[in-house]
Amino acid sequence: MSIFKPYRYYRKEAIEYQANNVLRRMAQRGEQFAPSWPFDVTLVADFFDLGVIWERIPPDEQGAIAARILPLQRCIEINEEILDKPQGFQESTLAHEIGHWVLHINHEAMGETSDRLITDLTLVADEPFVCRGSREVSSPLNHASVLESMEWQAQYFAGCLLMPRRILEEKRQGRDLTYWSHLYEMREELGVSISNLVNRLQDLEWIYLDKKTRKRDIYPGKALVS
Repeated sequence: MSIFKPYRYYRKEAIEYQANNVLRRMAQRGEQFAPSWPFDVTLVADFFDLGVIWERIPPDEQGAIAARILPLQRCIEINEEILDKPQGFQESTLAHEIGHWVLHINHEAMGETSDRLITDLTLVADEPFVCRGSREVSSPLNHASVLESMEWQAQYFAGCLLMPRRILEEKRQGRDLTYWSHLYEMREELGVSISNLVNRLQDLEWIYLDKKTRKRDIYPGKALVS
């Protein structure tokens, strides 16, 4: 039995539910894990008993590696070279890896595999789940696009985890989302990157940016237009 789940298509609503469920379970665990913002993503790793290690991860033949999961070791390795990235990048990277842990790791099989490691050396290989970034997925799905889809799923999970809808509702009160200055204020309070915030707000259809032009004008999204 593989420690990686077979590929599954997830609707956005299903991914958002999974992220909200993690936050809900953390709140139920007690004050130690109760989420607050700006959100400390390492609390989620602690909640799942996952170790987080920062170290240099050399690129392979396919290019740079941002992070990877070693499932049997319950460990997330993050490339220390991203430490000089803008605010929120590290948080997004860790949240992305946790998305893989929730959506793509077969925890039942992982437990069975761990129990058999001592007697069956063929199972010792702890294949890392390598993450490079999300890209648009082509159709029909082939091996490459399946991996891209899984990357997108993990990144969408990260956005939902770091920026839950109810928290965004709170943060946008008294603000005009068509002003960059207001978005930067929200970014500071959420502890995310401005690009992650803009992407999340666009996905919720709260704002709209015309990608066909170089203008940075922001328009109200469909969800906020009466």
